[in-house]
Amino acid sequence: MTTTPTARLTDYTHGGGCACKIPPGELEDAVRGLTGQSGPDILVGLDAGDDAAAVRIADDLAVLSTADFFTPVVDDAYDWGRIAAANALSDVYAMGGRPVVAINLVGWPRDVLPMELMTEVLRGGLAVAGEAGCPVLGGHSVDDPEPKYGMAVTGIADPKRLLRNDSATADLPITLTKPLGVGLLNNRHKRTGEVFAHAVEVMTTLNRDASVAALEAGARAATDVTGFGLLGHLHKMVRASGVGAVIERSAVPAVDGALEALRDGFVSGGTRRNLDWVRPHLTAETGVTQDDLLFLADAQTSGGLLVVGEVPGYPVIGHTVAGAGITVR
Repeated sequence: MTTTPTARLTDYTHGGGCACKIPPGELEDAVRGLTGQSGPDILVGLDAGDDAAAVRIADDLAVLSTADFFTPVVDDAYDWGRIAAANALSDVYAMGGRPVVAINLVGWPRDVLPMELMTEVLRGGLAVAGEAGCPVLGGHSVDDPEPKYGMAVTGIADPKRLLRNDSATADLPITLTKPLGVGLLNNRHKRTGEVFAHAVEVMTTLNRDASVAALEAGARAATDVTGFGLLGHLHKMVRASGVGAVIERSAVPAVDGALEALRDGFVSGGTRRNLDWVRPHLTAETGVTQDDLLFLADAQTSGGLLVVGEVPGYPVIGHTVAGAGITVR
């Protein structure tokens, strides 16, 4: 059983999950001009804002490196650990890779929350990493006013079969491998205490099978949908690739209860910032409402893969086009 503090876990943080990310516009301003290192073996670096770095170490082998952590998205410590681990591993899957080792990243208010609760978080992370076949070998922790948890993950991939942000081409279907709306339900959970087990199931589902299916379908471009929402991550991908996109709002699946949470106003500040950031590059056709756009900008935690190409078994939600920007119809 999970140890429960006197207050709810989500009460100890100003935001939850990937909705607590630094807003995309502010982040891009902060890192603009930072180029890192370059060289023929750096396959993916800072340029396209991709999900992980990729460095070729042999003709047929690339190493992927990524890190992801966030504040509590649910009150159950074990589930938070599971969600955070699935989210961190997702960056490797989004690049078409396989995670091979992870280390924990922990911030913990040790004078406020019991260490037994931190153990439950770590136990949840170990459970999901075990499901992924990825050993967790240590980590780093700090005393922090807000609880935070995630992982730094190292993966491997075939350098000739990377899924990248900048490899989309026009006139291809766009596939989404998980329904949207967990951000709305997480915000409702934080504000009301209601528990949505099906949302936890979505967030703890690994993107491993979707990644394998995308590679088998011949996809070259993909990203995962997390804190910047579907519109934000799609904008980054089509901008990096020099193409545009059309999204069919009616084709985008929603997690059960998400549209009701949207109707009732459980929209996070991160979601509104996502929409503000992408709006200059967005065309909403007649009949598309503000709520439709907020749903598509919903800040996801451990969301699905957004793949350019049709992936059997998953819904097609639009297509790429020549040009620029995103049209929602």
